[in-house]
Amino acid sequence: MWAMIPAARASPRTLIIVLNLSLTNDMLPPWPPGKLNLTYSAQSTAMINVMSSVGSPTEVRTMTIVTRPACGIPAAPMLAAVAVILEEREKGASNLPSDWPLQIPTSFTAILHKDEDLPTWIWYQDHKARLSLYLEQTGPEAIQPRQPFSYELGRRAMLMRLRASGTQLAQAGVMAARQLLLLRRGYSSAGAAEYLHRSIVPTMHYQKSLPRLPVPKLEDTIKRYLNAQKPLLNDDQFRKTEELAHQFEKGIGRELHEQLVAQDKQNKHTSYITGPWFDMYLKSRDPVVLNFNAFMSFNPDPKSEYNDQLIRATNMTVSAVRFMKTFRAGYLEPEVFHLNPEKSDTEIFKKIIRFVPSSLSWFGAYMVNAYPLDMSQYFRLFNSTRLPKLNRDELFTDERAKHLLVMRKGNFYVFDVIDRDGNMVKPSEIQAHLKYILSDNSPAPDFPLGYLTSENRDTWALLRKNLLDSGNEEALQKVDTALFCLSLDDFPIKDFVHLSHTMLHGDGANRWYDKSFNLIIAKDGTAGINFEHSWGDGVAVLRFQNEVFKDSTKVPAVSPQSQPASVDSSRAVQKLDFKLNDALKAGITKAKQKFDASVESLSIDMIQFNEGGKELLKQKKVSPDAVVQLAFQMAFLRQYNQTVATYESCSTAAFKHGRTETIRPASIHTKKCSEAFVRELSKHSTEELQKLIVECSKYHGRLTKEAAMGQGFDRHLFGLRYLAQSKGIALPDFYQDQAYARLNYNIISTSTLVSPAVQLGGFGPVVPDGYGVGYQVHDDWIGCNVSSYPTRNGKEFLQCIHKSLESIFSVLKGKKAPWLRSI
Repeated sequence: MWAMIPAARASPRTLIIVLNLSLTNDMLPPWPPGKLNLTYSAQSTAMINVMSSVGSPTEVRTMTIVTRPACGIPAAPMLAAVAVILEEREKGASNLPSDWPLQIPTSFTAILHKDEDLPTWIWYQDHKARLSLYLEQTGPEAIQPRQPFSYELGRRAMLMRLRASGTQLAQAGVMAARQLLLLRRGYSSAGAAEYLHRSIVPTMHYQKSLPRLPVPKLEDTIKRYLNAQKPLLNDDQFRKTEELAHQFEKGIGRELHEQLVAQDKQNKHTSYITGPWFDMYLKSRDPVVLNFNAFMSFNPDPKSEYNDQLIRATNMTVSAVRFMKTFRAGYLEPEVFHLNPEKSDTEIFKKIIRFVPSSLSWFGAYMVNAYPLDMSQYFRLFNSTRLPKLNRDELFTDERAKHLLVMRKGNFYVFDVIDRDGNMVKPSEIQAHLKYILSDNSPAPDFPLGYLTSENRDTWALLRKNLLDSGNEEALQKVDTALFCLSLDDFPIKDFVHLSHTMLHGDGANRWYDKSFNLIIAKDGTAGINFEHSWGDGVAVLRFQNEVFKDSTKVPAVSPQSQPASVDSSRAVQKLDFKLNDALKAGITKAKQKFDASVESLSIDMIQFNEGGKELLKQKKVSPDAVVQLAFQMAFLRQYNQTVATYESCSTAAFKHGRTETIRPASIHTKKCSEAFVRELSKHSTEELQKLIVECSKYHGRLTKEAAMGQGFDRHLFGLRYLAQSKGIALPDFYQDQAYARLNYNIISTSTLVSPAVQLGGFGPVVPDGYGVGYQVHDDWIGCNVSSYPTRNGKEFLQCIHKSLESIFSVLKGKKAPWLRSI
């Protein structure tokens, strides 16, 4: 029986050999028909990129060679021996097994990576060892997961039919390793500067054992749905909705639920919501700007002299590349939510958990109250673009590209930030290239291409086809495959409102909204991120932003005294030119007109409440988030004398391939409390009002916990509806109820985050007569910014929020200010 043992710590450095190979379909039968290419990625990592040309979206996956010493044979010679086999096979050697399933291409390449700390495993028995290769799917679930496949390396054959002893094999391997070292340089001595850090625990160590997103019980979903409807409906409306809901629960809803559960059991590699959620985003034909893309702005660098545009652009670019390399090398610290960091966020725990098999690692973390989070979205951060297609867009990722896309004045520039050996280009060279771009006097183009990414998706898809047919394929490929888009604006930021407009939409010419993210840096060094939302959620973007801010401010790559490298940037930097026919020019002109009309109708306003924050609220034993959400309900009641559907986003990243769930802040408790404050203040004592606030806090806390644990109702009902539509089933009456439509017409859409790296964040309203509310609850103050269109008065809404917060904090402090009155 095979037994799993950890790697010997006294072993010599592990030598990882990444080969340029081809994969046959016979090797992985479950893979859909189509050619798969294993291609060498010039990265000093133990990874091979797998490009699939089938399925949608197109994506590049990663194969990792996993090995550790066994039988007293170091891992390095074992792998080197495999390289010798492949090399002999390429030469046509006849003494190799005929069933070896790897096809060797014409050109054979290898890269050596020495690493003492690669925490992997090998299966072991007697004098045999098994070299295991794992293909782990990290993209959307259009393609089923691959199972591990392995081949024995033992005294019997070692695949070389040598009848070799362990010593002989080791000697042969060492000789092969020495020869292969001549092909490419190994791990760079300057490699430490290539990474943010080297995590003891591999980045994706917990991914395999993450719990699956549960499908809630249908009866629980219906109960929660009806609870959310109560504050929005009168008695007659509620009775009708309740009747439809129970009919659905006992009839077609039950059938759909059972089918959804059965489907979920057949797709254990993912979550039941992943496919429908991707389709929700990718099938939408609305422009991504204002409707889907969100922004988060960075805090300024604490050292004011580092906020120079060139200095900050260089430092943030270097930190972003370091983040990418750290993630791809498996060195990025796994994302873990620590409830008891004194036990779980320690070196001792990490050294122990790294040796727990990845299939069990989550349970080890759970035992010390640590909750690893899903990181399957992270690979889409880089080299990724949303491609416009008719009816449904496509996500495209190609990790082989080494260049950065820079936009300035609507012009496109590219240059490599990774060299051919997979190492980061020197920061001084990146600085020189960015300085060259900033000093380029080229005028803005008459027809800026960036506007097209703000168009209706079908319109943009047709225009993109025209672009490709007009000889722009190579230039568009440069844009699509770039690590990310660095947008350098030629103006300083005036105030927070100007900052929000700049980061949320900008002028339309100097953005490529389809990229996974645009890193935007204004003339005064103010920085922010605008990110496309279909590929992932704020959890991944926030982690990236936190790491980039920390790295670029604490260990900046260049300083104000740094001199750019003496390199010929005119040769290194390529300015992209696009061939535009009359139809494309007309399309750009129309896109600009639409964009200008949309952003001119958008208002953004903000407030800062300075009379208290998280600390005081916790002292009063109420939830800070619940109090702010209560203030929103109270404010809307003050402004419009009604309670409306409200959305608060909650991450379900605690589950494999989790996305988000909805918290419904508008409840019978917030409605009762809001009416007491707004309409009946004189009828209630301070103690009664305090009790009402506490009730709201408790209920909101329950809703938040349920949502975070995958026990909300919105995603479940969404999944059932999606399943009915996909099977051609007539839309059940439940979904045709006007109350269902109203509940999903979120007039108040909210999202929150607090981070040392983030100054503020925001997004557009999700409906034409709605509010987009981004808020932050700090220790001693609360910030809130609101976006709206002309049908709503965002400034007045914020005034009502401020007044509501004053009322709530006054009551929590034990007083009811005399100026507070009913309306």
